[in-house]
Amino acid sequence: MKATTTWTQGTASVITDNRGHEIISDIPEEKGGHDLGASALELCLMSYSACVNTIFNMIAKKMRIDFTALEVDAFGFQKDGALTFTDVEIEVKVESNASDKKIESCLQNTLKTCPVGILFKQASVNTTYKIMRLQNA
Repeated sequence: MKATTTWTQGTASVITDNRGHEIISDIPEEKGGHDLGASALELCLMSYSACVNTIFNMIAKKMRIDFTALEVDAFGFQKDGALTFTDVEIEVKVESNASDKKIESCLQNTLKTCPVGILFKQASVNTTYKIMRLQNA
């Protein structure tokens, strides 16, 4: 894997991977930026949310859990003036007819294998998780 960040203007930059994808990163106007994209710290939180979503999806397929909706919210907190996250709350919202036990098992397996979550754990970020059921349409 490779990521390259190229400054564009002010505090903004374009970040590319070795597969041809790119995103813009910047900081909010109140911090001196132009708010052209998510900050690097926001991208970390977004990556955590995306990782849980992707790994949950993959494990659900292996466990033969069908779902019609899946959404993961990640809330990051910086307590006592910390420069980085001290706490993260993950909410997994799923619409499925699978039992609560199967959904919980899927989430536990997800947490064991989500690479971004493992990085947060190794950084001693306190993370809590919650499953919420979306209503079947």
